[in-house]
Amino acid sequence: MSIRALWVVSHEKGESGKVRFSRRYPTAEFRAKSLAGAQYVAVPEDCVLPQLLLTELGQVDPDKPYIDIRDDCARQQRSPAVELCVEGPGGRTLWPVLTVTQGAIILACLPLVEAPPEPRPPLPSLASVSQGLALLSGLQDFLCGPGGKLPEPDVLVSRLAALPSVLLQVCPLGRPRDTPPPGGTVPTAVAPSPGGNQKQPAWKAGVHRGRAVVSVGLTEKVRSMQYGKSTRQDLWDVYGMVMCKCEVEGVLPNVTVTLTLPPNGSPLLDILVHPCVTSLDASILTACSVEENDGSAFSGPYKFPFSPPLELFRLCSYTSQVPVPPILGSYQLNAEEDHLKINVVLKLHESIKNNFEYCEAHIPFFNRNLMGNVDVKVSSGQLEVSKEKNLLVWVLGQKFPKSREVSLEGTVHFSGTVAGPADPLCTGLTTYIKLYFRIQDLTLSGCCVDQHSVQVYLSAKPRIVTTRELVSSEYYIWNSTGDAPVSSGLMIL
Repeated sequence: MSIRALWVVSHEKGESGKVRFSRRYPTAEFRAKSLAGAQYVAVPEDCVLPQLLLTELGQVDPDKPYIDIRDDCARQQRSPAVELCVEGPGGRTLWPVLTVTQGAIILACLPLVEAPPEPRPPLPSLASVSQGLALLSGLQDFLCGPGGKLPEPDVLVSRLAALPSVLLQVCPLGRPRDTPPPGGTVPTAVAPSPGGNQKQPAWKAGVHRGRAVVSVGLTEKVRSMQYGKSTRQDLWDVYGMVMCKCEVEGVLPNVTVTLTLPPNGSPLLDILVHPCVTSLDASILTACSVEENDGSAFSGPYKFPFSPPLELFRLCSYTSQVPVPPILGSYQLNAEEDHLKINVVLKLHESIKNNFEYCEAHIPFFNRNLMGNVDVKVSSGQLEVSKEKNLLVWVLGQKFPKSREVSLEGTVHFSGTVAGPADPLCTGLTTYIKLYFRIQDLTLSGCCVDQHSVQVYLSAKPRIVTTRELVSSEYYIWNSTGDAPVSSGLMIL
């Protein structure tokens, strides 16, 4: 749920109400306008709101115990959600306005109701109402302290001054979080730091306190379509992403991560960066894989200065054009009477580190009955038949043999009477092998993040953690004796 607006109103006897604090959330207001359409009612200005609110709560005009717009018997009361008549009797009303009263202080908020204005939904069905009341209750504890009594005026003023920072933590961008503010104290995560007067950005709910740790993870994924035919060109591509988690102190800390390539590494292309990156060389962003690669693309180092958010985020993503895929394969499948004859050869390229976290080849069979007898031998690893009897799983383990080549050969009978899974694409001999693998401390482009290249401008030296890995994604080897889907230069995924 979201909050459209929030107010703190004070009211002393014999005086008109005064807005001591207000906060509006334009993104939530835009959604409210979109949902309500022609029935949209705008949030009133702060100069008008106290009178409307106090009138509805019966705290003005003591000589008038009966007021039409409030006390008419035809009007249905739905406490604790009141409605404000923003256009007078018979005009439009603002609903539901939630209120919590503590002495001369009134806390009010207008939650976003994600339902048509008419007919009004029942209050118990609106999660935004209960969450809005929980937010007001937490703010009441923060302003008044554990005792529930109004503090001294100077203390209340200091807590109201801290309220913007508190809301950044407990209600960022108008979305209340589960953690309430601590009663009567300013949280250390939002307390002003002695280091300066940097303004807290709206997108950052707090600041980190504790030991500084910067974690940078580089993941490259490789896709491939291999056909095993001279008339059809094999396709592959590489795309990478850099994920960061920066637990460093300060409102707007400065961090720089540098990506480097080996002397013969392929330049990074199609680079996209997170909005928190503060500056970037224009040549980094202009290299595009769609254009002809004439060798003039920027080859690094790629420096990304940024002020990080608290959560894990993707610093950048890119593509890379590498000369060969990591594993080359050949798959031949032939139909003979009541069985299929299968032959598979996989070869690990010499430039790839022979040390997998895992490596498996899945060989599915579609539009056939379930498998019966399986007489297949492998030169390395183990072969398993899935419980569903429609998939062969070749577990290659963590290493290829010294020859870097493995093979699978044999026959598969389909003597079962139960039909297996159907696929309109993989009919006849149109079938494939799909590879799954992960290799730590390796990227196909050679891109890496050196620990010493991560710069954090802090007085205390942070702990730097960097990792990189290569992962398969949509890695197919099609049967060369059958038809296979192809496209003009683009992968079908």
